[in-house]
Amino acid sequence: MVDARYTRVAHHDGISRFTAGIIEAVARKADVTMLISDERQLAMLPDLPWLKVSSPTSVLEPLVALQINKLNPDVVFSPMQTMGTWGRKFPVILTLHDLIYYAHPRAPKFLPAPIRWGWYLFHQVYWPQRMLLNRADAVATVSQTTAELMHRHKLTRKHIGVVSNAPSGATQPRDVRVLPKKTLLYMGSFMEYKNVETLIRAMDYLPDYELHLLSSISDQRRKQLESLIPGHAHVVFHGGVGDREYQQLLNRCTALVTLSREEGYGLPLVESMSVGTPVIVTDMPIFREVAQDAALYADPDDARGFASQVDKLSDPDCWRDYSSRVLSRSAEYSWEKSAGQLIELAQYAIDHANT
Repeated sequence: MVDARYTRVAHHDGISRFTAGIIEAVARKADVTMLISDERQLAMLPDLPWLKVSSPTSVLEPLVALQINKLNPDVVFSPMQTMGTWGRKFPVILTLHDLIYYAHPRAPKFLPAPIRWGWYLFHQVYWPQRMLLNRADAVATVSQTTAELMHRHKLTRKHIGVVSNAPSGATQPRDVRVLPKKTLLYMGSFMEYKNVETLIRAMDYLPDYELHLLSSISDQRRKQLESLIPGHAHVVFHGGVGDREYQQLLNRCTALVTLSREEGYGLPLVESMSVGTPVIVTDMPIFREVAQDAALYADPDDARGFASQVDKLSDPDCWRDYSSRVLSRSAEYSWEKSAGQLIELAQYAIDHANT
């Protein structure tokens, strides 16, 4: 059973896309039932058996296991660590994607105010996280970088397994004979740690390029970012794109870019790499793990330095070189491989339940 209650109802975010991808792949290897809290979520999920239970933000969340017990699942996998487990009669795997919010503790603004305050206080110390994770029979995370951080901070005494993210859909490599448009894509949230501000400032040095910001954004945040756009720069706010439009943009652009200060994985990187679109990213351990020598790296505080990396890709031979590199590296990631990782972790949880 997979907890799919964090699935969005219009456009996927990172957790939502991870959930849908892992469900579809695991269902090819095992019997899967999905937990949902809103039937609109089914439009974003595979056509599989499902059970509707209370929302993860409901006051009933601590008791949600009592609703699940009646199906007698072999094991339940949650893509988050906050799933209620009181009274459970089944093994459970909880997931911690990253430790971002210990460095940047402000919660997403779409959450209710009481949850945002609780989120902020939760991330001031490590012991509440330990209490959450130690309720599990096994713990998942999406990268070796995060697993090592979890060990360093002694976040759990339970076994930690890596269940990687992967590109979604049946993508086809782009035609490298067709030169890219001078567009740069950013796919991600607009929270402060994502550092979209430096991307926008860098456009002052890239007058021939357009920066496309693809994700949905609040009016207030959009006004903040629009005030930073240099006078002659070209910045396009899409306000959210569907999968088909996203793929079309990836297949035409020069590069996917991010100067985020913290990440647990960076799924848009692998999605871009899987079609042969180069990536320009922050020079930090998680992106080095994911992309290795296939990416171009930049200092997140150096707008001019980032622009110089973009300029390198203006050379068609350089662009084709990095296109080949990312395509080769992306072969390391697939939902089939991730499904195998999760099934192995699920068997561990079953074998070690309540130990």
